[in-house]
Amino acid sequence: MPALSPAAVAAARAAVESAWREHSRHALATLVRLLGDFDLAEEALHDAFRAALEQWPAQGVPGNPYSWLVSAGRFKAIDQIRRRRRYDLDDGRIAERVAAADGDPAEVEIDAVGDDRLRLVFTCCHPVLAPEARVALTLREVCGLATEEIARAFLVPVPTLAQRIVRAKAKLRQARVGYQVPGRAELPARLASVLQVVYLVFNEGHSASAGAQAVRHDLVEEAIRLGRLLVALLPEPEAVGLLALMLLHASRRHARTGADGALVLLPDQDRGRWDRALIDEGLALVRLALRARPPGSYALQAAIAAVHAEAATAAATDWPQIVALYDLLLRVDPSPVVALNRAVAIAERDGPAPALALVDALLAEGALAGYHLAHATRAELLRRLGRTDEARHAYQRALGLVRQLPERAFLSERLAALP
Repeated sequence: MPALSPAAVAAARAAVESAWREHSRHALATLVRLLGDFDLAEEALHDAFRAALEQWPAQGVPGNPYSWLVSAGRFKAIDQIRRRRRYDLDDGRIAERVAAADGDPAEVEIDAVGDDRLRLVFTCCHPVLAPEARVALTLREVCGLATEEIARAFLVPVPTLAQRIVRAKAKLRQARVGYQVPGRAELPARLASVLQVVYLVFNEGHSASAGAQAVRHDLVEEAIRLGRLLVALLPEPEAVGLLALMLLHASRRHARTGADGALVLLPDQDRGRWDRALIDEGLALVRLALRARPPGSYALQAAIAAVHAEAATAAATDWPQIVALYDLLLRVDPSPVVALNRAVAIAERDGPAPALALVDALLAEGALAGYHLAHATRAELLRRLGRTDEARHAYQRALGLVRQLPERAFLSERLAALP
């Protein structure tokens, strides 16, 4: 066989890297469904990508990389099980079942959920796991976030987060959950946890916790895709509210950064760049979600986003209505972050002084001490009040906590602009 040109090898390797970005999480979810084991599926996926690096330069990139990877991973897992000097009955059953599967395993749908990645979300949200373990496991397995990224998002040491994920997998294995998707009648009981993790996936995409980009469009698109599937499967008001919230926020994402990648705050955004189709769809869903009495957390957050979306200019924003909605939201979801966002709305309605008192009280409670946006908000309020030295200190505190480069650049500019 003639030697491959460096250009052909480079093109094939680029195709493998692209396949990893686009298909690795979907392929992993399908392999978990086939193999019933997270660790075995991860090993099979990595074996499949190693095979792709060896074979694609010589044989060409397949027309459907996802199906190729699932098929390769499937047989790599069978070989791995059979190579073990001793394996238990469950291993043998896995190998026999996977080897006997007919057709393309990537195309088989086996239950009411109908999507491998959504199945994996429901599996990670099994009630045997503590809520924080469900979220960490989902962000790792479904979203493909690195352990370091998740640890930064949760403000915990990396070893602590890694052990949390390891323990969650072990608990699922010990409980013999494997890849056990609940039946349709059981889905509503897990919906709240599933909505929470989809919401967190979207948040990580809409405003990345770390890295060089403010927006991770791949996570935004995936969260919205999962949200649409959830509404089709379980059209409950909070599922509808979450989808509305994501669509309304996503409608602004291309206006949130400038051509150089710098952050553009909401009042300064070019509203002509907002996606009107997403806004119209989101507004219709908000009206549907608000029919529930009382409205839930996602519906109220979507209603707040709708007020922003309906304002023709930043000056035309109905801040009294937003404050009223935050008052309702605080009753439903009395969290420090909701209280912080309400303080920002109070600043727009009543001025920076009463808002600063609220932010100082929140920081004194301690829950937001390590949250950079709380210190950045305080810095902005102090700047508006002319308390320059205090504002400088607050900006420096925020800079010490921020991990996203566009946010760091924005805060540095704000700090440098102080008199």
